[in-house]
Amino acid sequence: MLFSSIVFLYYFLPVALLLYFIAPKKFRNTVLLIVSLVFYGWGEPKHLLLMTASIIIGYLSGLMIEAFHTQRAKKLVMAASVTISLGFLAWFKYTDFFIENFNKVFGLSIPLLKIALPIGISFYTFQILSYTVDVYRGEVPAQKNLINLAAYISLFPQLIAGPIVRYSQVENELREREYSFSNFAIGMRRFVLGLGKKILIANILGELCDSFRASGDKSVLFYWLYAAAFALHIYFDFSGYSDMAIGLGRIMGFHFPENFNYPFISKSATEFWRRWHISLGSWFRDYVYIPLGGNRVKKSRWFLNISIVWLLTGLWHGAAWNFVVWGLFFAVLLITEKLFLLKYLEKSKVFSRIYMIFVLLISFVIFNSADMEEAVSYIGAMFGEGELPLVSKELGYYLKDYGIILIIAIIGATPLIKNMVLKIRENHTAEIITDCLEPAVLVGLMLVTTAFLVDGSFNPFLYFRF
Repeated sequence: MLFSSIVFLYYFLPVALLLYFIAPKKFRNTVLLIVSLVFYGWGEPKHLLLMTASIIIGYLSGLMIEAFHTQRAKKLVMAASVTISLGFLAWFKYTDFFIENFNKVFGLSIPLLKIALPIGISFYTFQILSYTVDVYRGEVPAQKNLINLAAYISLFPQLIAGPIVRYSQVENELREREYSFSNFAIGMRRFVLGLGKKILIANILGELCDSFRASGDKSVLFYWLYAAAFALHIYFDFSGYSDMAIGLGRIMGFHFPENFNYPFISKSATEFWRRWHISLGSWFRDYVYIPLGGNRVKKSRWFLNISIVWLLTGLWHGAAWNFVVWGLFFAVLLITEKLFLLKYLEKSKVFSRIYMIFVLLISFVIFNSADMEEAVSYIGAMFGEGELPLVSKELGYYLKDYGIILIIAIIGATPLIKNMVLKIRENHTAEIITDCLEPAVLVGLMLVTTAFLVDGSFNPFLYFRF
């Protein structure tokens, strides 16, 4: 079930919130668990069994780790739990990838198993892993109440697309949450704005990307337009979903971590990954990079640690070579910046921003390609390979049709509007006026997005495949 669907917005969500708030506080986690299981099982009920098994294994592992007195026993349980969780993820996500490449290497024809990927498995697996490891490290106590832990792992606002919420971040709120009109209003505003980003910007840019792929009149600049459109599309798609998740969490009394912080204003790849998919980057930092030794090792090992993290980051996004190359592409960038490039980027804001736009557009072309052959073809075309014309008639047509939304997206990807609103609200009278206008604006935005959904417009969500 998509957040950006009529079924969710006008049937599931109102019923879920009504049941949640009329329930006595001590039963709200139970209600939350039930509605989350309904939400997850709406399209693929068979995968509820897998998630349930994963939750029970994580729950029992936490109890056993805390119950055992020797470090060796604790470590064995933790290792077993991590192995099982990663085993589930590997089986469903990577089995066919390994079979396909095994066949290519050895000239075999082992049939692919065509295993369906359970929605959200990458997200909830990482949450279970962080819980188990944190209990082993002694950073959080094991959760004795199975319903509370299951509610945390299956929490429907962040179940299928993050942000990756660690148990330690919501441990206290699983026991006691603050409910207020202020939290409800803040959460609803965040949700509606995220929905608007998804429907009114991301979806329209997605249409442009699809039109490019179907076009028979491509040109060099059309390829660059596609790269820019896709970069903005995936940003508004994923950050919009994160906004909706954070907003829903706030409505129900949870404070989820931020997942995006205007990444396109970054002046280096290092900065970009502090601003893009923050919860994933911090997860790999704390559970892979630092345990490997981080930067507290000799330089060659340090660079190896970076490469391992980014190889895994690429694979986390998908079982395909373009994701592996995409991850290693950023590994090379980060290592190069740490070696010498960063000091030059810091000296020139103009050069650093041109550099980042260039590498980001290349990276997103790799990311969105069907395979590396297509990625190489697209990147080559961006530099004129194949005797493509610089411009084409269709380029002009699509710039005319999508120019306004591209400008809105570019401005919206920067903190310009946010800063302008904050500046205006420094005036007391203006603050009162904006407070009065805000509900009307949000209602209007909700009506417009609903109209787009009723119209049956293009409405995919990229991160379902991860």
